[in-house]
Amino acid sequence: MYFFITGLILFFATHLYSSFRNRTPSMDIKERLGYMWFMGVYSIISGLGFVLIVWGFGLSRPSPQVFTPPSWSAYVTMAFMLPSFVLLFVAYGPQGYIKKAVKHPMLLSIILWAGGHLLTNGELNSLFLFGSFLLYAIINRIAVSGRPIPVKRVSIIGDIYAIVIGVAVYYLFIKYLHGMMIGVEIY
Repeated sequence: MYFFITGLILFFATHLYSSFRNRTPSMDIKERLGYMWFMGVYSIISGLGFVLIVWGFGLSRPSPQVFTPPSWSAYVTMAFMLPSFVLLFVAYGPQGYIKKAVKHPMLLSIILWAGGHLLTNGELNSLFLFGSFLLYAIINRIAVSGRPIPVKRVSIIGDIYAIVIGVAVYYLFIKYLHGMMIGVEIY
């Protein structure tokens, strides 16, 4: 569990630092180091954290069972995952009405993903993993809520793109990818 916890700390420390860093031009480390150096160091530390999370999570199996999930929890998680996938593609697609309304679709996607998976996974390592992501997304959503979002031209194309790709990836993940990548078959 040591590598797993270390990975969580590295990954979320970089992400939370980015959310709360001083953005005053004379104090902003991103400005002082330069964009490339800052992003390079940030990416290395965050990437190392992610690798340690994945590797450490695997090493921590089997993990003690903290609670037994209710029988209905899998259905709730499945229901949460569809909008989670759509919001993931909303975040990185062209500006649409969904992105404009939600404002921070990636954070909402993480909240749905982590919240749903907390319901269906009662192992200690899963509680750390999904609980950390849920807590981070909630804290970050609060932190960025006051920041202005640049207004871009809104088009329904962004929404169509996100819905079509999100639903397709959701289907592929349920049918094939979850079992291949995570090792847990859904159907």
